[in-house]
Amino acid sequence: MTQTRAITLNALSLYAVALVLAAAFAAQLLLHELPCPLCLLQRILFAMLAIGPILNIRFGPRPSHYALSLLAAVAGAVASTRQVLLHIMPGDAGYGSALLGYHYYTWALIGFIAAIVLLAAVLLFDRQFKDDGGVLPPTGGLFAQAAVWLVIALTAANVVTTLLECGFGACADNPVVYELLKRGV
Repeated sequence: MTQTRAITLNALSLYAVALVLAAAFAAQLLLHELPCPLCLLQRILFAMLAIGPILNIRFGPRPSHYALSLLAAVAGAVASTRQVLLHIMPGDAGYGSALLGYHYYTWALIGFIAAIVLLAAVLLFDRQFKDDGGVLPPTGGLFAQAAVWLVIALTAANVVTTLLECGFGACADNPVVYELLKRGV
């Protein structure tokens, strides 16, 4: 795999992360499902998963950049596994609504495991770490830059709604209102 293809794949991975963040954000705003603290942690870890591709697009592919994403994916798998195990008992309805029969935290676990496998597979291609003559601009072009800014914007929007939901204290275990809006701040 050339460096050019690696940057394109990194941009595609950012669009995938953006899709996950947008879907979570849409469920929150359109379905009025406020995320629990573990859900918020999983969103943060999906945003952290994007750090490696952003660094790869900006500075070129490096194993250390992939390692950052790999660590975020492992932490995300742990957090989502924890939430799955909280709701595994028979008769437990789970938290939030389901999509295609699985709750969002189960989909998050599937996504984090897929990211771990894909990151490990991408690391098998050593040629991406060699400069291929500067075919792409250092930033990866408009396609890659749009992906970077889309992820950053969705992360910022999630931070703002989390602040509205939790205020400046700990988030409620089962949130039902936006704390800062309730207080009128």
